[in-house]
Amino acid sequence: MEWAGAFGDLGTLIPFIAAYIGVLGMDPFGILFAFGVSMLACGLYYRTPIPVQPMKAIGAAASIQAVQTAVVTPGAVQVAALVTGLVWLALALSGVMRHVARWVPATVVYAILLGLGVGFMLQGVKMMHGDLLVALAAGAMALALLRSRRMPAMFCLLLFGAALGLWRQPELLDRLLATPPALRLPQWTLSEVGWDQVFVAIVLLVLPQIPLTLGNAILAISHENNRLFPERPVSEGTMAFSTGLMNLFSGLSGGVPMCHGAGGMAGHVAFGARTGGSVVILGGLLLALALFFSGAVATLFELFPPAVLGVLLFITGLQLAVGNGALPEAREERAVVLAGAAVCIWNVAAGFLLGCALHYAVRRGWLRL
Repeated sequence: MEWAGAFGDLGTLIPFIAAYIGVLGMDPFGILFAFGVSMLACGLYYRTPIPVQPMKAIGAAASIQAVQTAVVTPGAVQVAALVTGLVWLALALSGVMRHVARWVPATVVYAILLGLGVGFMLQGVKMMHGDLLVALAAGAMALALLRSRRMPAMFCLLLFGAALGLWRQPELLDRLLATPPALRLPQWTLSEVGWDQVFVAIVLLVLPQIPLTLGNAILAISHENNRLFPERPVSEGTMAFSTGLMNLFSGLSGGVPMCHGAGGMAGHVAFGARTGGSVVILGGLLLALALFFSGAVATLFELFPPAVLGVLLFITGLQLAVGNGALPEAREERAVVLAGAAVCIWNVAAGFLLGCALHYAVRRGWLRL
């Protein structure tokens, strides 16, 4: 089940890595190497399914900007990882995260988790829309086997997706076989970057990501881990510290900005993970891909139809949305949760800010709901 749960976060991992490689032209080795090492470290240290994911706002902004104006380069993405790492290390070491965690109300954290869950489900439906028959078959398979320990749902979904991809595009097998294993070692160099790219990295990529990371990758993941695994609690300061360390490492090794995310944990847990072993397994596989098969990564990702990844996202979102139980009893608290969650579906940072504003406005009697 740990092996099955290891692949529960592919619905978010594959699309973002594919965009970095296909749109920005980044070297697959650096991306997979940084993810692999970071996952191994987090799985062994935390011993719960604490995920390592691409930072979504930075990934989306980098891809769109590259398509439209070609001003974001791989070097700018590496700089963004380094700056992000420094920001979160400073927040963790200064003790600021402890004060932030006390200031953010529980209703806002609940809103983030609910909004992320519904957002994942909506994104999953969009990915399924163009291939409904495949989505229905994959969904039925997942629901039938979700609780099975003899035949884990994730393995069946991966086999189904890979077989379908090879049947639809048989040339992919020839491309995979034509790429022999070749050992590559990390190069600890930063790509050539000008001051214009440093500006782009900080203003366009890093600043919009900070509130999103605070809500999802620091506060929400801490809450979700401590709810699911109370015997192995984590603090917001610890999450900020590990986010900082792995981004510094990623930036220096040619990788991309990374974070922890409550959605990733929900995906791992939904398909069977209960320990950090699942993250170690996925990290080990990504590290092996980086060291020996990085030339075939782009082809390998093409195997999985978007509809199958959409099913993974939908189940992950459902797990995340229902994991916190019933809504608060007080009318005002329910309103804060629902309003914040609705905005989080569009933008987690905006939902986080709105939720905090509504909570304190209601608490001080400035607003009646």
